[in-house]
This record gives sequence, C-alpha cells and structure tokens, in this order.
Amino acid sequence: MRKENSTNLENELLINASCGTSYTLDLIGGRWKPLILWRLLLQDCLRYSQLKNSMPNVSERILILQLRELEQDKLISRTVYPEVPPKVEYRLTALGLSLETALRCLSDWGDANRLNKAVLIEESAD
Repeated sequence: MRKENSTNLENELLINASCGTSYTLDLIGGRWKPLILWRLLLQDCLRYSQLKNSMPNVSERILILQLRELEQDKLISRTVYPEVPPKVEYRLTALGLSLETALRCLSDWGDANRLNKAVLIEESAD
C-alpha cells in the first residue's frame, strides 16, 4: 500500500501521463501479467484452474492479485457462473485485445534477444 501523497506516486503518475510506453508497461508489467495476457490471447477464454495449471510456479495469492489488477485496468473480464462448484472464466476485453500487436512484438523481441543475451554472457565468461 502506497501513500497517496508520496513523491514516488506523484512521479509515477506524471510519467504515465506523459509517456505512452511507461503507461503501457505500468499496466502490463510484472512477472505474471504478460504471461496471463499471452495465455488469454492464445486461448480466448480460460477458467481459473486452466490459468493456474499453465503457470505452475505462480502462487494462488499472486495469480489472484494479478488477475484482479488486470480486471481493474479493464484488460480482462471475469465471468462467474452460479454453479456448484463455482465456474469462473477470464477473457481479454476489447482493450486487452488491442494489446495483441504490442504483445506479439514484445514476444518476438524477447525470443530474439534472449538467445543473444545467452551468447553474450557465454562469450564474456570466456
């Protein structure tokens, strides 16, 4: 929980208001948000258990927190069906779907440069 009048928060709001890249990274940044968005982009709609199973290293607490933040930011929608046991589905909203090009570019860049970084690390160790 951050103080509402902290200098850090003021700086973040100022940067996000003036820089589209910072704003975007603030929305999708973090360890698990890009993976959640990517999974939903590829699958269209996933139940909570399917998301959890596709990311075995994430804790339930963190996954729920990340899903709530993405929902608050209107990037995903959550549908709860009145069944027993409860059925909850997640899907990208129109706003979330509009990130497709950016997510694909980030993925391509990461794939290309992850390999380059590994080579550079290996070369520097020699």
